[in-house]
Amino acid sequence: MAKLKICGADCVPGFSILAEAAGEALSHREGEFFLLPGFCDVHVHLREPGFSYKETIKTGTLSAKRGGYTCVCAMPNLNPVPDSPATLRVELDAIARDAAIRVLPYGAITAGERGERLADLEGMAPFVCGFSDDGRGVQDAGLMRAAMQTAKGLDKIIAAHCEVNALLNGGYIHDGDYARAHGHRGICSESEWRQIERDLKLADETGCKYHVCHISCRESVRLIRDAKKDGVDVTCETGPHYLLLDENDLQEDGRFKMNPPLRARADREALLEGLCDGTIDMIVTDHAPHSAEEKARGLEKSAFGIVGLETAFPLLYTYLVKKGVIPLERLVELMAVNPRRRFDIPFEGVTVWDLDRETTVDPATFASMGKATPFGGRRVSGEWVETII
Repeated sequence: MAKLKICGADCVPGFSILAEAAGEALSHREGEFFLLPGFCDVHVHLREPGFSYKETIKTGTLSAKRGGYTCVCAMPNLNPVPDSPATLRVELDAIARDAAIRVLPYGAITAGERGERLADLEGMAPFVCGFSDDGRGVQDAGLMRAAMQTAKGLDKIIAAHCEVNALLNGGYIHDGDYARAHGHRGICSESEWRQIERDLKLADETGCKYHVCHISCRESVRLIRDAKKDGVDVTCETGPHYLLLDENDLQEDGRFKMNPPLRARADREALLEGLCDGTIDMIVTDHAPHSAEEKARGLEKSAFGIVGLETAFPLLYTYLVKKGVIPLERLVELMAVNPRRRFDIPFEGVTVWDLDRETTVDPATFASMGKATPFGGRRVSGEWVETII
């Protein structure tokens, strides 16, 4: 007969009813299973509308459900870009039609994500979780200040992809030892942290709720830690790949290419330190599916982005919890509790895992249309059993 162990029950309204449903679903199983609050990922790319050959609302949310997520927040680099109520409606209709779990869209910060003028933030505010130009940093400080002032008045988050275009120099992996040894063009860490530094000053000035997307380097951790001490209303996220991999793990394969890139070992160590001391508030996947052809062009020419919804929890449980870096309760905070609290998302649903079961990461089995992951072939502890909403 199945036995249920519970972690984080106090987070989920109606938990006892969900636990009873989980017990019924597992009545035919033998063994011990863990019941956790449904995870929430505030940084995913579902690709619809506009790029359904990469992913759809249906396949992306089925992938999320199989990863234990009951809510995801979808980034706006779509076609049409959701920069007004009319363009947002296209995405909302697809969500209403096909989503397997709760999906909350972002609205773009700037019209068309072109960084020239503000999008219709007021018109979109009732329908979005926040505003982001993810994939592009807002280069103009005055425009970002105006966005923050408007978002402050609307009580909405600005979630920033921080990147100084003038510092990119055509790079596509980290500007470090691997790039120099293999003749690749590098992306310097300053291209990330320099814009974070600018935005933290603007957030302090405007009082805006500011959230930094996918931080990857030690300077970003330090800047955000110091800003929190100074009372700036800032949170940040990082991804499993930045916590578990660095440039020493790179291979000449598009599945190791993402933006920001895998940085140096010292950067990964700084991220782990920030995770443990509370500087980093949440872990997201930045699930970014592409077609097989787009990821088969090597490090230089492949599209940026990897998938991660179905692998995030077992990887983090295996390499952080089981190795004693953080306790399971802290991982639940990072994946389920903190994202909802920061983005004011209701707690809902549970996910059931067999944490004693060892499996191998096999992209061919993913529900996602995207298969590119640097973790293919890894042995992990933790097999998904059920997600109940």
